[in-house]
Amino acid sequence: MNRVPVHITAYDGSAAGPADAEVSVRVNSPKALSYLILSPGQLGLGRALVSGELDIEGDIYTALGLVYREHVGEVTLRAKLDVLRNLDPKALRWVDPPPEEYNAKRPLQRLAQIRAGLTRHSKERDAQVIGHHYDISNRFYELVLGPSMAYTCAAYPSETASLEEAQFAKHDLVAQKLALAPGMRMLDVGCGWGQMSMHAAEHYGVQALGVTLSRDQALWAQKEVARRGLGDLVEIRHGDYRDVTEEGFDAVASIGLTEHIGRAQLKAYFAFLYAKLRPGGRLLNHCITRPDAHHRAHADPFIDRYVFPDGELLPIGHLVTRMNGAGFEIRHEENLREHYSRTLKAWTANLEANWDECVAEAGEGRARVWNLYMPACAVGFDLNNIQLHQVLGVKLDDMGRSGFPLRPAY
Repeated sequence: MNRVPVHITAYDGSAAGPADAEVSVRVNSPKALSYLILSPGQLGLGRALVSGELDIEGDIYTALGLVYREHVGEVTLRAKLDVLRNLDPKALRWVDPPPEEYNAKRPLQRLAQIRAGLTRHSKERDAQVIGHHYDISNRFYELVLGPSMAYTCAAYPSETASLEEAQFAKHDLVAQKLALAPGMRMLDVGCGWGQMSMHAAEHYGVQALGVTLSRDQALWAQKEVARRGLGDLVEIRHGDYRDVTEEGFDAVASIGLTEHIGRAQLKAYFAFLYAKLRPGGRLLNHCITRPDAHHRAHADPFIDRYVFPDGELLPIGHLVTRMNGAGFEIRHEENLREHYSRTLKAWTANLEANWDECVAEAGEGRARVWNLYMPACAVGFDLNNIQLHQVLGVKLDDMGRSGFPLRPAY
């Protein structure tokens, strides 16, 4: 740790590291040491930051870059005990995780869920997980996401484009890839606050069905559909996409849902979407991925317990194989990881600019979760630890025809 350019000050007045370091860490209590020493990997660092027992001062992106490069938190038990002996032996005591942590990740709660039949990616558990993350406060999300209310990677058309311009460009990119046109029917699975469905209706005359597991998202989107006068074209439904019975759609948009599906369910997921399309219909799958098969699928412990419980990120090759195996002909693929880093930094700036109101809406602990995970993910995209891919597939007709022009405009 001596080579890490971080200045550390502790609750007892002690200090270590260069005084002119770009990043300073303030340890506010012995609880911070308990989290760091007794929690696995970087989970302890996350717990200490969320609870306010530890603070990072200085540029958060520089600090989190150090965490990644120096593997801060990924310390052996022996090294942890050495630190404990040198700092505060009384810190070695169990401290309950902050209340923002997803309960089902704790052993007793996990056992109770299994006994209740709430197994991983069952409909009931998926609904609980989505509620944990999204049913917080629509106003909180308005403050963080901005007017676009899009909680997925934007597509920046230029270096100077605003977040709102980039989210519009993302929705329009999806619409162009799906070749949307007046009179078409589109299924928007995991529709969030319904912005893709509304964009398709408002700008392309498409009849859209959006489905979300979040009750708060559905209520907000339904009101927004009515406010925009799009009720004849857009239906926002609160429920599981697996319960959609309608078929014969011209297009399916899956934007930011695949991360919640899980490796074991991917085959059934893409087969379900394939069955919903008419011959010639297209699927656009937009999701976060791992850069290669050497990375673990499950999210790191902090993201898994505080942000996206049960999330799994898979390499793009695996996703394309599963799409192809379900019957889709793959027509186009692109990686937008640099765009997601920009998106996350814009959301973080919104959070910081509206900090007091965000805390009033969701609580300080929840605001601290967002103020940690969004910059951390931005660094992850910058360092190519995670990626964002759009994959376009088509359901061929009985004669093998795709309906694609020779050179699509997008």
